[in-house]
Amino acid sequence: MIRSNNPNGAPGSAQDAEEEERGFDLELSARYVGLQDEARALCQEIESIAAEADERSEPHPGILEALKRSSLSRLMVPRQYGGRYEALDPLAICLVREVLMGTSSHADSLFALQGIGSYAITAFGTPDQQSEWLPRVAAADVLPALALTEPEAGSDLKSITTTLVPDGEGLRLDGAKAFISNAGAAGYYLVFAKEGSDFSMVLVPADAPGVSVEPSPELMAPHVLGDVRFDNVAVPATARLGEPGEGLNLVLSTLGVFRASVAGAALGLAQAALEEAVRHTRTRHQFGRPLARLGPVAQMLADSWTELEMARLLTYRAASLAGHDPQSSLHISSMAKLGASEMASRVVDRCVQMMGRWGLIRGSKIERLYRQARPMRIYEGASEVLRLGIASQLTREVQ
Repeated sequence: MIRSNNPNGAPGSAQDAEEEERGFDLELSARYVGLQDEARALCQEIESIAAEADERSEPHPGILEALKRSSLSRLMVPRQYGGRYEALDPLAICLVREVLMGTSSHADSLFALQGIGSYAITAFGTPDQQSEWLPRVAAADVLPALALTEPEAGSDLKSITTTLVPDGEGLRLDGAKAFISNAGAAGYYLVFAKEGSDFSMVLVPADAPGVSVEPSPELMAPHVLGDVRFDNVAVPATARLGEPGEGLNLVLSTLGVFRASVAGAALGLAQAALEEAVRHTRTRHQFGRPLARLGPVAQMLADSWTELEMARLLTYRAASLAGHDPQSSLHISSMAKLGASEMASRVVDRCVQMMGRWGLIRGSKIERLYRQARPMRIYEGASEVLRLGIASQLTREVQ
């Protein structure tokens, strides 16, 4: 459900409750429309360097500086630590990602990771951790990283081998993480590790002795990515986030807030691809008429627009629910991510088909979008894994 929220607070106001009783409100409030306008202004600023930035595997200084000037990273941190609202608003984050992804996947990634790599500090960090890191995240003066996956542990996070063990009054961290976003550029890592028979999360500054980074294999759609080793890294016991054994809960909480925003990025990608196809099919003539007026092409345009709007409704609903109880609505966020990422792949593929040879030109926007669409069905929950979780939730609810 999309609600018109109090512009000075987070979801959950008395106004929200009144609107919920009245029924669905599918119009975005002035606050959200204003955020979209802010994101569009940032996109106009970076449009000339977007293609260059999207082919880089390290942060583009022009994109990063523009993100800092926009202050959009303040959406990722509570007001107490320099953020914009009292609490994080997943719908606001989703809407900004939708706009940014239509112009630059690089900008979308840098923006998203400010929250993905800091949410556990916001929700479970100590006051010292929060005051040290969150203001810098809000200002985009530090780039965070969430270190989950390993060379032999991807979707099955419980099979990780990185260990966290007591060592005197502190802790020792050993292990290797693979394909970590922002690795090499991050100021700190939130590391998911095995502690005894349970799992914990620990905050490790990037310059801590024993931390090293190697480039990950280059991807079809370049991304700031690296493999990180933690060799006998000593951290104080106060570096742990939450209680011992609470690591998996921290991961699920982060996914509950940010998985819907991946769906938002997929919407933006599909929208941008469709706009490219519409421009082409309206001006390109074949058989004596515009391509858009040829039956098969018109059908692909109509199907793409319809699927995009269907995914948009589910995505906005998932993001709105995540603002109230992210873990209990995680299956809805998973549905949104599954549906939107699969939709984006179908839509961009149709758009390439409609554009014919013009859709195959290397370096064109549609070619870039085509490459960027494919990874979205894998990261932050591969489609097959999401389907398992969604089905499991359904069988629990339907007895």
